[in-house]
Amino acid sequence: MGITQQEQRKVGVVVPVGALRGEKSIGVGEFPDLIAFAGLCKKMGIGLIQLLPVNDTGYESSPYSALTAFALHPLYLRIGDLPEVALVKGNLFVGKIEEIGKKFGNEPRFSYQGLLRAKMNLLREIYTANENSIADKAKKGGSLALWINKNSWVKEYAVYRRLKEANGEKSWKEWTSHSTVTAADIDALWKDTALRGEHLFWVWVQEALDTQFHKVATALAELGILLEGDLPILMNEDSCDVWANPAYFNLGLSAGAPPDMYSPAGQNWGFPTYNWQVQSKDAYGWWKRRLQAAEKYYHAYRIDHVLGFFRIWASRREDNSSVLGRYDPYLPVTQKDLEDLGFDDGRIRWISRPHIPTGEVWDSLKDSGGMDPGTVAAEVEQVFTKALDRIGKEELWLFKDSIRGEKDIEALGLHPAATVYLRGVWGNRLFLEYEKGTYSPVWYYRDSRGYASLAEGERNALDELLEKQRQDSEEKWETEGKQLLKVLTTSSSMIPCAEDLGAVPDCVPRVLTSLKILGLRVVRWFRAWDKEGQPYIPFEAYPELSVCTPSVHDSSTLREWWDREADQHVFSGFIGVPSLPKVYNPGTAKIILQKIVAATSRYRVFQIQDLLHLSLKWYAQDSASERINVPGTTNDFNWTYRLPGTIADIAQDEELVRAVAALTGATPDEKADAASAKTVTVKKTAVKAPAKKGKK
Repeated sequence: MGITQQEQRKVGVVVPVGALRGEKSIGVGEFPDLIAFAGLCKKMGIGLIQLLPVNDTGYESSPYSALTAFALHPLYLRIGDLPEVALVKGNLFVGKIEEIGKKFGNEPRFSYQGLLRAKMNLLREIYTANENSIADKAKKGGSLALWINKNSWVKEYAVYRRLKEANGEKSWKEWTSHSTVTAADIDALWKDTALRGEHLFWVWVQEALDTQFHKVATALAELGILLEGDLPILMNEDSCDVWANPAYFNLGLSAGAPPDMYSPAGQNWGFPTYNWQVQSKDAYGWWKRRLQAAEKYYHAYRIDHVLGFFRIWASRREDNSSVLGRYDPYLPVTQKDLEDLGFDDGRIRWISRPHIPTGEVWDSLKDSGGMDPGTVAAEVEQVFTKALDRIGKEELWLFKDSIRGEKDIEALGLHPAATVYLRGVWGNRLFLEYEKGTYSPVWYYRDSRGYASLAEGERNALDELLEKQRQDSEEKWETEGKQLLKVLTTSSSMIPCAEDLGAVPDCVPRVLTSLKILGLRVVRWFRAWDKEGQPYIPFEAYPELSVCTPSVHDSSTLREWWDREADQHVFSGFIGVPSLPKVYNPGTAKIILQKIVAATSRYRVFQIQDLLHLSLKWYAQDSASERINVPGTTNDFNWTYRLPGTIADIAQDEELVRAVAALTGATPDEKADAASAKTVTVKKTAVKAPAKKGKK
């Protein structure tokens, strides 16, 4: 039996659509630019193009913060290709398109909000000038009406977008009306003749995007290049899908990641978790419709944060951090479990609620500095009055019942030092009682006052109980993960690829393998972490059912990693080339990429920046400026990366084309040796450094 299309080994490239610089694009990459880019990839022997998510995110630049799981982003529409542009006499709109191009075209990174507003304003003008003819197409039997019937999701999307715009782009939770709706409410709004024109604007834009993107998908298929999409697992709370289908989500919980060495307070993403029980009642129809929509364009898809299908780290909405989060699902410890260990009500309260000594409050403010004794006394009194209740006559205090989380503490208006102290002590507990009579261990429970006070025998008994709960929970994760992922794999012919990074439970690789889902192996992180020296895993030991890559959109590029982060000596020894220079250059890139491309993974995929570094022509002065995203920061830098040249200019770089073709096997390979990596001075180019970083 021959190798199927799904089983073929391929070298791929990851590129955000917005990063492309085409001959006709105006300041940002547009869907039609992918055709020219695919032609270059074909020339270089690249067989797979992977995109970042392309769903509409409104004025939020992160592609993982979508307003919809179905609609495409208007930013990527080529306005000049719209038939309505040519219908207006005098080239009025052609001139305006050129103006936008002149204003935004030469920026090193694209101006997300400014460019989006300019394109949306122009689309409004074009729509207004052609409104009657577009309305005719939306009548029964018309081309737009037929498209609507095939894409029924667009009705609630159009209603949502009109309402969001009418409410100044605020979250639906802040709307003056229709913040809570039923399917009948949405249908009534859609059928309201007075609103028809506003709704059709959003439909018209989506139909145009679908037409252009479908043309791209067809062209890539004819070239024999796989197009891989990215399906973020979570939805923004402020999204059409959550607004229209709130029962599908747990709005009282916020998804994120547990604490680690990089984020000691964990990560709180602000996205609601899924109510899988409700979704199961209609056989996960929403997910199936998502896949059907994606399958119109993609041959493969990346399942973002696949661990979330097994269990997700969830925090209560009352907290800003995720330090008191828990895995969901998780088998909790019950009141009876604790009673069986000998804990009475008082002891259970002791380990599940923070107990604060009087003197500790005084010390936290006294030691903060900058306050005289009288001010300290006044501020301490405010803490006791607003935040705490005394336990009888003891010198111990509990948080008031009205305080449900960190947000309530911050809303008290206390001295900053007191707020910091109370926020910290809020997590000083062994258990958190999520529901009445059920308890989940907090991440730092071993550091809690309650745990430290236990006798050795009590600790051992409690640790045994928690280990049993963890093992039983993992069995549940495996069952649930397999069930949910099977829904995905049996509902689409697309090739599934999973982003399985993080603290991966043992059940995850078993399930992925059984369902033939490709896992992700990031070279810098694929190491035997439990062995002495934490050696890198040999490339020949990579699973065939995997995607191998040296960098991802949330990491530094390979060049920046090598220059600023890598354990160079260890990695050089690992690949068998001990003389690699300390400063990255095309020779270094050639050697490292050749080693990676030899990995036994089915797909060897590289960020476009990592391939461009095979030619000195495309090196930025500062390697940090070539990143796509810096996690934990919000600024105008993230998600706005652009290629350092047009697709046509890059195609003229024969050195680069030959180097990539040699890498992919499109041309006879050349033997690489350390001599080819001799130190080269990097040419300086006018590329801006990242904007100032800020906390999310």
